[in-house]
Amino acid sequence: MSDRNPVGLVGVGLLGQAFAHRLLDAGFEVVGFDVDPAKNAKLAELGGRPASSVADLARHCDPIVLAVFSTDQVEAVIESELLPALGDRSGKIVLCASTCDPDRIAALGKRIAASGLRLLETPVSGASGQVSRGEGVALIGGDAQVASAVEPILRALFAAHFHIGKIGDGGRAKLAVNLILGLNRLAVAEGLVFAERLGLDAEAFLKVARSSAAYSQVMDIKGSKMIRGEFGAEGRVTQHLKDVRLMLAQAERVKQQLPLLEIHADVLEACVRQGEGDLDNSAVIKEIRRRTRP
Repeated sequence: MSDRNPVGLVGVGLLGQAFAHRLLDAGFEVVGFDVDPAKNAKLAELGGRPASSVADLARHCDPIVLAVFSTDQVEAVIESELLPALGDRSGKIVLCASTCDPDRIAALGKRIAASGLRLLETPVSGASGQVSRGEGVALIGGDAQVASAVEPILRALFAAHFHIGKIGDGGRAKLAVNLILGLNRLAVAEGLVFAERLGLDAEAFLKVARSSAAYSQVMDIKGSKMIRGEFGAEGRVTQHLKDVRLMLAQAERVKQQLPLLEIHADVLEACVRQGEGDLDNSAVIKEIRRRTRP
């Protein structure tokens, strides 16, 4: 990696925009690409430079950050677009910030190693707004020397980063963190609705809860959103449901029962059926309100 090279960014959604903001503020040139022209235009508004294609971006950037939605998209970008554009022995580094199936990402890392492309997992704990404010935490999976080579990028993107282990371990840690986070969010929603039904003022109750032993950071980030019905997306329902399905698949593989997560999956799926998939994940409170006894 050369300090003179721009940083590539594939995927300019909520997380990609947060990454662009962090990198540009730190003085890095950012070249990005998204299949949605409106998102490329947004990157230009932020001060980045849209590329005409992933291949164009790949030839000029190092490292390249992936902020796409799914494991399928990560595999397609790397194997169908980056590798053909770069050929063998490019030595370029790809940071995969997407939350993916950790077993498939580990297998992908092995498949592309012979090409000289170096893969580093960097899934982030924190919603896009937190990442943009410099509050995101990265969970690193991969070669420690590769992580060291992109240390300036990691410092620009994240408040902190932890090297978890080999490729796949970053994603495993991210899924475990998101399991706890999602259940905290669901518990806050259920507690708020319960307090309201008991006749308490929700905002006053939230203030009390935040000072109690029940406190979690979710109360600060999502509590008022839930009460006021402000569901502008920082992390969408559909995105978290995708993560929950990954968690359940991993749990099945290791023969772990996750009863609370199964309830959470049911709530998220109900939100999607109600047309709320693109709302912020704090919208789970809408489904909790709908679940009344006859």
